Amino acid sequence: MKIALLGYGKMGKAIENIALERGHTIVQKVTRKTTNITLENADVAIDFSTPETAFKNISYCIKNKIPVISGTTGWLSRYDEIVALCKKQQGAFIYASNFSLGVNLFFSLNKKLAELMQDYDMYDKSITEIHHTEKIDAPSGTAITLAAPILEKFNIKNWVLGVTNNEHELPIIAERIANVPGTHKVKYTSTLDEIEIIHTAKNRTGFAFGAVIAAEWILGKKGIYTMQDVLEIKK
Repeated sequence: MKIALLGYGKMGKAIENIALERGHTIVQKVTRKTTNITLENADVAIDFSTPETAFKNISYCIKNKIPVISGTTGWLSRYDEIVALCKKQQGAFIYASNFSLGVNLFFSLNKKLAELMQDYDMYDKSITEIHHTEKIDAPSGTAITLAAPILEKFNIKNWVLGVTNNEHELPIIAERIANVPGTHKVKYTSTLDEIEIIHTAKNRTGFAFGAVIAAEWILGKKGIYTMQDVLEIKK
């Protein structure tokens, strides 16, 4: 498989290592200094760029009939535009806030816990995410994904970044600590007890491996998919 890497930071380099180990070829590495993206030799593109460039990168791939995998967060206000473009062009696209197998299992666990807790309003809900100091956006895309079923099951209006005393808002606490790949905590707290689930990434390898697996999976397909589809995790 010939891969174009749209974004060649720490994640891009980790994906390159996994891809090469699995017998694939990297045909282009797009950095901030790249002025011309050429996809004519690529079978698939993997985008881990920046919030400012992701939409342009993904659109370019879809218009050029290249399946594209994106793990860039911070651009999702335009996600519906990408979905419409992908349908129009009969393209193939996967976005995931996190490609780790463990995190996607954690998503399912979080959804199930929200279903179990929805009848117990005495619990305060919160999410905490901890990442390395180089991470640009806050909260993380993973934290926003974790928030979705909690908002739905508890009829909470929206999430907010930081502490809140408004019961109609879900607080997401974002911490930045050097050399932390990613930790996510979902907590339910009452005056009697506390329930907490945690996922802790030990390195970037799990994210990179999942992204390469997704790229392998999407070849020959058309449509908009998620990692739940790739990993065949029941929704």
